[in-house]
Amino acid sequence: MKLREVAEHVQRHALKHPPSDQPIPLAVDGLSIFRQENCTTFEAMLYQPVVCLILQGSKESVIGDRTVTYGTGDSLVVSHDVPVVARVTEASAEKPYLAVILELDLGLIRSLDEEIGAVAPEEGGALSLAVSASDDALIDAFGRCIALADRPLEAAALAPLIIREIHFRLLTAPHGAMLRRLRWRDSHASRVQTAVSHIRQNYKSGLTVADLAKLAGMSTSSFHEHFKSVTATTPLQYQKHLRLMEAKRLLSEGNHAVSAVAYEIGYESLNQFSREYARKFGASPRKDLTRLSASG
Repeated sequence: MKLREVAEHVQRHALKHPPSDQPIPLAVDGLSIFRQENCTTFEAMLYQPVVCLILQGSKESVIGDRTVTYGTGDSLVVSHDVPVVARVTEASAEKPYLAVILELDLGLIRSLDEEIGAVAPEEGGALSLAVSASDDALIDAFGRCIALADRPLEAAALAPLIIREIHFRLLTAPHGAMLRRLRWRDSHASRVQTAVSHIRQNYKSGLTVADLAKLAGMSTSSFHEHFKSVTATTPLQYQKHLRLMEAKRLLSEGNHAVSAVAYEIGYESLNQFSREYARKFGASPRKDLTRLSASG
């Protein structure tokens, strides 16, 4: 299946749903689509491990001091949960930004170790956010997966096989270097992933870099270095990002006081919470509470 055919399938599925700024899940586990008719401003978010095939339009993501741009025909591989700011840079009502997104499965990646064992490991250059032009085989696999979204019986039997194929193709692709490192449980990439998972599960609690390093089985200095090389932030800044993203989500519900949100996500000082929230999102939590609850 060609890129244009996949885009037409995604457009058809997207138009069955009301406009949304969130991905639309399909009837294939882990598969979703995204449609955006307007360019957007930068917004802070957390990217989870996914591969995103861009079918139309373009987008820009900033991780640390690195800007990643990707457009029609590119695929973006995200190997870890990483904080970014991102915006759609090319979209219109006539030609919307279109993308298909597949959640990556660490267990599946590791199960393919024997099949890709001949692929030589890289000495450097592995990035947690990596982009490359998609080859025809990857595009075709995505197209076949999308085509199953309307056929639940076939999807149950065939989608797991196609999803495994997509993982295999990414592991052998130029932008799959960090995924290749995740195959090994004792690699720095996997050890950082262990710490990331722990922070995500315990972000409201007090965490120390020393304890996280011990959990990852690394010295404190080595852990700090490798964590920042993967996530482009420090462990405690990462925790802060998770807290503030959760705060924004709670405020958008419109039924939580600012002080209640601050304490819910682990802040002991309301002033510190308000200061860090405003620095992160460009508006105080009180102003955001009014704006987000109104738009919601």
